Amino acid sequence: MRIVILKAGATLLTVAATALSALYVSAHLKNPAAPLQPTVLNVSRDASVSAPGGTLTLGPSVQPTTAHPVTSTYAS
Repeated sequence: MRIVILKAGATLLTVAATALSALYVSAHLKNPAAPLQPTVLNVSRDASVSAPGGTLTLGPSVQPTTAHPVTSTYAS
């Protein structure tokens, strides 16, 4: 009898947690008007900002290249 009560309690707790999670997720839907990418600083090349702690230099981190793109990989 004790095992049945324990299993029923565990099952009830699992079902309740699942239902409450589903309610929470459905109440906090993704905003369809949100931008897919954040805005980017509009700088020509490198930009430096001085602060009391030091200097922050912003610049492009991805450089153009002439290498061929990788279209497939091989794993042995």
